[in-house]
Amino acid sequence: MQTLSTGRVIVLGAGLAGLYAALALAPRPVLLISPDPLGQGASSAWAQGGVAAVMAPPDSAEAHAADTLRAGAGIVDAEVAHAVTAEAREHILALTRLGAPFDRDADGGYLQSREAAHGFARVVRVGGDQAGAAIMRALIDQVRATPSIQLLEGWSAIGLQQSLGRVTGIEIAPTAGGAPLRLTGVACLLAGGGSGGLYALTTNPVRIRGQVAGMAARAGAVMADMEFVQFHPTAIDVGLDPAPLATEALRGEGAVLVNRLGKRFMQGLHPDMELAPRDVVARAVYAQSQAGLRPMLDTRAALGPRLPADFPAVAAACERAGLDPLAQPIPVAAAAHYHMGGITTDAAGRSSLPGLWACGEVASTGLHGANRLASNGLLEALVYARRAAEDIARTLGDLPKAPEITPHREAGGDSPDPALITRLRLAMTAGAGVIRTPQGMQDTLREIAAIETAQPGCAALRNMTATATLIAAAALSRRESRGAHFRADSPEPPVAIGQRSRMTLDQALSLRATFQKEPA
Repeated sequence: MQTLSTGRVIVLGAGLAGLYAALALAPRPVLLISPDPLGQGASSAWAQGGVAAVMAPPDSAEAHAADTLRAGAGIVDAEVAHAVTAEAREHILALTRLGAPFDRDADGGYLQSREAAHGFARVVRVGGDQAGAAIMRALIDQVRATPSIQLLEGWSAIGLQQSLGRVTGIEIAPTAGGAPLRLTGVACLLAGGGSGGLYALTTNPVRIRGQVAGMAARAGAVMADMEFVQFHPTAIDVGLDPAPLATEALRGEGAVLVNRLGKRFMQGLHPDMELAPRDVVARAVYAQSQAGLRPMLDTRAALGPRLPADFPAVAAACERAGLDPLAQPIPVAAAAHYHMGGITTDAAGRSSLPGLWACGEVASTGLHGANRLASNGLLEALVYARRAAEDIARTLGDLPKAPEITPHREAGGDSPDPALITRLRLAMTAGAGVIRTPQGMQDTLREIAAIETAQPGCAALRNMTATATLIAAAALSRRESRGAHFRADSPEPPVAIGQRSRMTLDQALSLRATFQKEPA
């Protein structure tokens, strides 16, 4: 296998967290690895709502932290929540300096939207629903103009390299297929996204299937809160993969959820109705779907003809699907959207493996608890990307300039069988989805094991099945319903304060093995 050495910090992932970290590391040399052309394939670019941040009174960082704690269903790390919300404003100002074109009023104040479970309108936005794409464009321009950053596009990571108890590099392969090669670097930062593509219906780029979390787990990293997968209640349900998103800001503007009978089904389920925490709304939407009542989002009274101008991404998605939201409600479904679990990290973004840092959706910091507060995802990515970059800089000190590397693409390698990926996505949806049962989770663990056996030598597939195993095993181990984790056999509200979960892949595999043998 080809091996290349670089005196650079290796940053894997080119979403918001990876780009922001690479810029924060300048002028230290960075190798930024992106599986797709820069700006494509990253969940950050698809984020419609924006960044949750307090920008003006009467709102406060303390109120933002309190909403975060409340939404997280008793397992948010309070110290993390207060620290992150206190930093939020300075990151909005930093992004503004980097060229992010946030919506402003005539006096220069930031226009903000209200989303579910927020006590104030505190989501800083761009063009109504264009925040992710606009912020990414600004950061990409800065990255391309930064001479210390080498960009390597079209390569995906499939494994971590370790020596003497320390992560020393990664193994990568061409995204389009080809032989793997090894890269060594001075430090590794994982910012490779979540796991929504492990489910049959997702709002994320379907290529993002937990591979980066899985390869860290296979290397021995401790993983946290893996059972908590957030399902967005208003994915536009028109048979597309991935499903387009109808941003929560629509409900913040007054859009309502109805079923095919025209009945508003959130009334009586929660005092905040359509603006209840996402897990509550997602289960309600899922229940309507399971009952054959076709849930829909009706924007007509709240937005009417304003929708195309105020929410162009939603309007464009509807147009592609042949829907007219000005004349009819938008059919919706609950879809895998965000993974609260991931690689356990400390306040500086360090993982349990020396030499390895993580930030963004692939990491689990304790901010989100059992149910992420809307638009806290991009905020966490910003805060921990900068923290990880600063900690790497402190650890390494000044670095000399490093020459660029030129990896050669060679034939070979082993790509996952698409039929096995389809099986995996169906199994996760059936057994580790919106509503879970012990039998369903056990069946899912058995199916994951069978999928691994069908293509045992494929590292990329093993990374996916590692994350899937951890999700299902952690869900089976948590014998309560809490936040996004809902067990039909234990539906009663949990005790107010719970415990975060920690699990290694070895522990998850041991649990899985107990269900692989058929009963006598």
